Amino acid sequence: MNIEVAYAKSDEQLILTIQAPDPCTVEQAIEQSGILKHYPDIDLTKNKVGIFSQICTLNKCLQENDRVEIYRSLAVNPMEARRQRAIQQQS
Repeated sequence: MNIEVAYAKSDEQLILTIQAPDPCTVEQAIEQSGILKHYPDIDLTKNKVGIFSQICTLNKCLQENDRVEIYRSLAVNPMEARRQRAIQQQS
């Protein structure tokens, strides 16, 4: 199966294409891609993962041409960021 594994930081992104066996789980695809060597800060016990923007578990089985995405933690809570922008606009 053709599978993409993607991870993005604020200043860069990496999308790797791999040939995965069928069946293959999200976790297996991530490990096979080698992306964890490129980004040692990824912690699969903490980072959420998904397939085409749909959050899923590491044991989810993949289908041909799926894109596995590893999500990083948000730097700022979106509600807090909106609150700060509102305060700035009032000034």
